[in-house]
Amino acid sequence: MENSSEIVFVLQGLNETRTNKHIYFVVTLLGYLFTIFVNLTLIVTIILEKMLHEPMFIFLCSLCINGLVGASSFYPKLLLDLLSDVHVISYAACMIQLFIGYSYVFCEFTMLTVMAYDRYVAICKPLNYHSIITPRTVVKLLILTWLFSLCESIIGLNLTLRLPLCGFHIEKLYCTNWPVVKLSCVDTTINNIYGYILTFSHVSQAVLILISYVNIIKASIRSPADRNKFMQTCLPHLISLTNFTITLVFDVMYDRYGSSSRLQNFRTFLALEYLIVPPLLNPLIYGLKMNQIRRRIFRIFRFRVSALK
Repeated sequence: MENSSEIVFVLQGLNETRTNKHIYFVVTLLGYLFTIFVNLTLIVTIILEKMLHEPMFIFLCSLCINGLVGASSFYPKLLLDLLSDVHVISYAACMIQLFIGYSYVFCEFTMLTVMAYDRYVAICKPLNYHSIITPRTVVKLLILTWLFSLCESIIGLNLTLRLPLCGFHIEKLYCTNWPVVKLSCVDTTINNIYGYILTFSHVSQAVLILISYVNIIKASIRSPADRNKFMQTCLPHLISLTNFTITLVFDVMYDRYGSSSRLQNFRTFLALEYLIVPPLLNPLIYGLKMNQIRRRIFRIFRFRVSALK
């Protein structure tokens, strides 16, 4: 194995963009800027409006911050590659991108689980909501979510860092764990076992979310008020969760078991979807669907416009 500071990985998947790379660059840049704009708008609105200082909106604010982290782990490098004829990344930059990207994925899943728990208590146990979801509980859940996700990523990163590599071609647009692990010269059983542990952990979270929503739907049938609460707060969450889970599962399965020579465009789509769509979709569907946020966003913009006149 070469010294890690001398290793340069070759990324794949952007060869078809060479003829129109400036158009792809502009579209990608606009997408990144719009993602930053909609997430920051939601974050700033929740911070400035005291009426939105409730657990549900605080969790949403954390979700948007995580979305910015995920987008920023991917977009800047992609923008550089779109302007370059050579798509390479250093070993250190690859490990940083891998770490931030997986921290985003793990945090997203855990945060969606926490949000499902919050909605379950709000709809199924409304009289006990404020005694269960206290400010102290909210802080604990946020700290647990971020720390748990970081710990998962740190362990996975250290397991990857120990591996000597015999190849330098990553069959993806960006660095993720398994494509790098597959380049190893030695046995990767420990990495594989840890991958299955992570899979079991997050599948368990998905089962908990499913159980929560079964109970939420049962409770929502009881009255029009509960149905309205479900449509406004739970439906956006369900859309976010479904989109994120399906694309992530397909991408992970394809990384491990898919053929590198087949369905390249489909694989590229899967690799991009869970990094591009959730950070863009989450603030839009929550901001448009939830009346409290939508009204306050319009009020803030109207105030800023009138102040400029």
